[in-house]
Amino acid sequence: MNAPAENPAVRLKIERRSNHPWIFQKMVEKPPTKPRPGSLVEVYDRDGAWCGRGFYNGHSRIALRLLTTDPDETIDAAWFRAKIAAAVALRREVLRLDAVSDAWRVVHSEGDGISGLVVDRYGELLVVEFFSAGAFRHRDWIFAALEAEFPGCRIWSFADEHVQKQESFDWHPREAPAPVVITEHGIRFRAAPGSAHKTGFFADQRENREWLSQRVAGKTVLDLCCNTGGFAVYAAARGAAEVVGVDIDEEVIAIARQNLRLNPQAAAAKTRFVHADIFPWLRDAAARGEAYDVVILDPAKMTRDREQVIPALKKYLDMNKLALGVCKPGALFATFSCTGLVGEEEFLDMLRRAAFYANRTVQVIKVAGAGPDHPWLAHVPESRYLKAVFCRVLD
Repeated sequence: MNAPAENPAVRLKIERRSNHPWIFQKMVEKPPTKPRPGSLVEVYDRDGAWCGRGFYNGHSRIALRLLTTDPDETIDAAWFRAKIAAAVALRREVLRLDAVSDAWRVVHSEGDGISGLVVDRYGELLVVEFFSAGAFRHRDWIFAALEAEFPGCRIWSFADEHVQKQESFDWHPREAPAPVVITEHGIRFRAAPGSAHKTGFFADQRENREWLSQRVAGKTVLDLCCNTGGFAVYAAARGAAEVVGVDIDEEVIAIARQNLRLNPQAAAAKTRFVHADIFPWLRDAAARGEAYDVVILDPAKMTRDREQVIPALKKYLDMNKLALGVCKPGALFATFSCTGLVGEEEFLDMLRRAAFYANRTVQVIKVAGAGPDHPWLAHVPESRYLKAVFCRVLD
């Protein structure tokens, strides 16, 4: 197939033997005239065979992000509209998320076929995050497609500074929107895009919060790295006797307290949020002889750097060992990692070692991840970032 005149051609140094949509810079010949970051291009292998079309970025480590391998599929406004419509249909018609929550992920990057684009919904507010110059460059088509699916919605978009630097684009979003109140499984939360959590709220933990909260009635619950109080508020609303949330960020602790007040059904639980570093806090709690029936450990992402995975695992090991030290015999322990570079097998091995060093016997009862509105393609495991392990601490 000949490349359409409007799309520049980019040639690979290799044969195309993979179906992964990412092609790294070292595998790509430098085009004679370099297209602007995020441009649509036709991709040919070293023998001149056409192998796809997608976003090109000569400044990024990921030089090519293939969007289609169908020569007859044009990437245009209609293509974006069809992809986003299909993503919304999955959430609404298959997963039926509207019956559960008005906060869910609308588009999950490669999992929904648009590399470098994440869209989260909070009621009538849509938060768009760009991870690629290609998604950013075609933002007008993306916004139009979202408005077609969510008539009357408000859209706020942003990109992290490190992404803008890596992908070579500049985006200074307008002032963050006012917080909105969302509901999931009958529990209300304040989502504040652009503040404590960049997209506003961790909707990826929805099913994990609900599953754990069904097992906390009458229990004492400790929520470590509680952020805006997701697990803690669920626990209080589901009948826990006592709930303690701990986080190092004073801003998210303030939001967690607001979230608690949004839920009158949580008032019966004795709940407090503590602004503290969990490491000294856990050591002091263990020294005081404190122990809980349910312990949750959900830290922030540890690293984006592949060279820092081993230090990240060491930090996970230290915090999990300390958290196990305040679990009662028979306690439920839920531990999480949202560091995409740490695989599930590595995370489970870390947990095994943490249990050994804590001198506790851990029985794994459930391994999970992000909710189904965060789908991932089997051949693109990078989209599967969240690891969730639910255990009983037997002794």
